[in-house]
Amino acid sequence: MYISKLNQISDADEIVAFMKRFSFATIISTIDQIPQATHLPFTVGVQDGKITLHAHFAKANPQWMNIEDQRVLVIFAEPHAYISPKHYDRFESVPTWNYYAVHAYGDCTIIHDRSEAIESLEDLIMANEAEYKVQWNSLPDTFKDKMLNGIVPFTMWVTEIQASQKMSQNKTADEQARIISTLEASNDSRDRVMAEYMAANLRKED
Repeated sequence: MYISKLNQISDADEIVAFMKRFSFATIISTIDQIPQATHLPFTVGVQDGKITLHAHFAKANPQWMNIEDQRVLVIFAEPHAYISPKHYDRFESVPTWNYYAVHAYGDCTIIHDRSEAIESLEDLIMANEAEYKVQWNSLPDTFKDKMLNGIVPFTMWVTEIQASQKMSQNKTADEQARIISTLEASNDSRDRVMAEYMAANLRKED
């Protein structure tokens, strides 16, 4: 994706933390040169210094059939917020949109081993509802195998990361503070999360 130098993020720890927080992402590949996209919950990790993504397709979804044969893109794209020009000092200003987005490119490997597939599912459980693990552990293997037969788990080894954090960095500190104040007071949770990231970014600039 296009990223201006002002908005580019290169801190790997910050990027991984963002991906873990907003882990419901979009995986994009092609079938017969036609783009295909599926929205999936991912678990994000770091193994041997490389970022790894784990998820699973429904077996009925044909997108899984050729992900091992191409470079795949996963997009993490939250939060975002409309920014009104009323916050700016100059009258000659226009609205814009702030956002945080990460594009992860990489190579996928389908998980065939049952124990690895179970581990992938359990990582997803622990990342989202650890309390459910007790119930999961009590389920019979026959039920788990039935569930496994309906999915295709996979691992993606990330080979390239592109991260853009557009947060009014081209505006003065006072203008940014006014934007943050408005977003913090918004009824929209996405606005409030954007305010959180903008405030953290503004502190880094001080």
